[in-house]
Amino acid sequence: MLALTVAQANRALTKPLDPSQHVVSYNPTYDQLWAPICGPAHPYAKDGIAQGMRNHKLGFVENAAIEPFLFDEQYHTFHKYGYAADPSASAGSNYVGDLDKLKQTDSISVYNIPQHEQKKRKIENKKEKEEDDESGADVDRAEVDNPASEAWLLKNRKSPWAGKKEGLQTELTEEQKKYAEEYAKKKGEERGGSSDKGEFVADKSTFHGKEERDYQGRSWIAPPKDAKATNDHCYIPKRLVHTWSGHTKGVSAIRFFPKYGHLILSAGMDTKVKIWDVFNSGKCMRTYMGHSKAVRDIWFCNDGTKFLTAGYDKNIKYWDTETGQVISTFSTGKIPYVVRLNPDEDKQNILLAGMSDKKIVQWDMNTGQITQEYDQHLGAVNTITFVDNNRRFVTSSDDKSLRVWEYGIPVVIKYISEPHMHSMPSISLHPNNNWLAAQSLDNQILIYSTRERFQLNKKKRFAGHIVAGYACQVNFSPDGRFVMSGDGEGKCWFWDWKSCKVFRTLKCHEGVCIGCEWHPLEQSKVATCGWDGLIKYWD
Repeated sequence: MLALTVAQANRALTKPLDPSQHVVSYNPTYDQLWAPICGPAHPYAKDGIAQGMRNHKLGFVENAAIEPFLFDEQYHTFHKYGYAADPSASAGSNYVGDLDKLKQTDSISVYNIPQHEQKKRKIENKKEKEEDDESGADVDRAEVDNPASEAWLLKNRKSPWAGKKEGLQTELTEEQKKYAEEYAKKKGEERGGSSDKGEFVADKSTFHGKEERDYQGRSWIAPPKDAKATNDHCYIPKRLVHTWSGHTKGVSAIRFFPKYGHLILSAGMDTKVKIWDVFNSGKCMRTYMGHSKAVRDIWFCNDGTKFLTAGYDKNIKYWDTETGQVISTFSTGKIPYVVRLNPDEDKQNILLAGMSDKKIVQWDMNTGQITQEYDQHLGAVNTITFVDNNRRFVTSSDDKSLRVWEYGIPVVIKYISEPHMHSMPSISLHPNNNWLAAQSLDNQILIYSTRERFQLNKKKRFAGHIVAGYACQVNFSPDGRFVMSGDGEGKCWFWDWKSCKVFRTLKCHEGVCIGCEWHPLEQSKVATCGWDGLIKYWD
C-alpha cells in the first residue's frame, strides 16, 4: 500500500500540468511549471496550443524585458569570448557558453576592459603621439596642413589615400577636352530644345455674344442672381432639350461653370475650347484658340473666372474666362493628360498635372516654378482626385494602379494594385466625400472608400456598359443618389447608388459618349459630349 502511495506521489511530481486547469491541488515543481505543453493535439490548432494560450501566430511567446545596451553587451561578449550571462538561468550557474574561458578572463564583458588593458592602450597612444611630434618638428607647419603634401600624408598615414600620392592632374588631355566640349554642346542643344517645350501657337480668342457687358455693366460670365437649386432631389433625365454644335471634331471633355452651371466649357479635338450659354440663348459665347493639337483636359478654378486647358501640343494654358487672355503657359516637354487646381481657396495658384512621362508635376502659377514632382507611377498618369479635405489626392495611371499621396509630399502613402485590376481612366468623388467611383476598363465602375484604408467596396459595383478602350467619364448626381457614365456605343447609363441596379440608359451620341456632367443646380438636367462633335443637354 505504501509503495502504491509513493508511486502515485512520484507520478504527480513528474506529471505535467494541464494548462487549462484553474486549481492545482499540490505544489508543482519549477520543472513541472515550465515543462512544454504535452497531450493530445488540439483539434483546430495545428501546433496543439489552444487559441487562448497563444499570443503569436507560431504559439506562445514569453515577455522578456531587457535593455538594448545590455543585450548588445552580452551578444558581443558571446561572439568575442564565447560566454554570456543567462537571464533565465536557475540559481548556481548564471552563465552559458565556454566556462573555462570565463574563469581565464575573470568574467569580463566586451564593454569593461580590465585595468591592465587600459594602461597598455594609454601607453601606446602616448608613444604614437610622441613619434608624430618628433617627425613633425623639422617639417614646415604649412606643409602639414596642406592635404596635397607628403608631410600631410605622413601625419595622416591612417588615411585611405596614404602612400597613393600622385601629382594632382591640372591639365586635361586633348581627348578629355574634346569629350567635354561635345558633352557641353549636346547639353546646350537639349536645353535649347526644351526651352520651347510645347509647340508654340499664337493665343487668340473670339467673343460671339451680343455684348460683353449688359446695360447694368455686368460681365457676360456673371451668374444670374436668382440661380439656386430648385430642389434637393435629383431625377433622371428623359428627353433631349438642346444640342450645342460648333466643334468640327470630337469633344473630349465638358465642365459646367462652378456652383451655378449657367455656362458650359468644352474641350474639342479641333484644338479649340468653347464656352456655351446654358440658361438663355444656348449659343456659343466665346472660343479660345491657343493649342496646335487636340485639347485633352479642362478645369475651372473655384469661382469660374479662370480655367486650365491641357493639349496634346504639350502645353498647359491658364485662361481668363471673361476676356480670353492667356494668363500663363506651362510645359515640361511631355503631354499633360490631366490638369487640376488645388481646391483649397488659399491654394488656387497651385496647379497639378499628370504627364505622359509618369510624373505628376506641381507648379506654383504665381512664380511659374515647378514646386514638386510626384514620380512613382510606372505608366502615364490619367486622373488626379483630391480627397480628405484636400489634404491628400488619389492618382490613377496606365500601370493599372491607384496611388494616394499626401499633398506636397512626393511619397506614396497608399499603393493599390491587384492582379485583377484594370486601368482606371476616370475617377469621380461622391458628393459625401466618402467614396470614389473609378471607371475600370473591364466594363465596370468600382467604388473605393476615401477613409484611411482606401478599401474597395466589394458590395458596390456598377456594370452593364461597354467602356473597354475608352476613357469615359463617370459622375454622380449632386445628391449622390445616382451614378452615371458614358459608354463606347454612345449611350449614357444611370445606376441607382443604393441598389447598384441600372436605372435608365439614353442613346446620346453616334460613336463614343465620352463625357457626362450633372447640372449643379437644375437637379434633373445632364449634359453629355461625344466624339461626334456634339454636346447635348437632357432633361
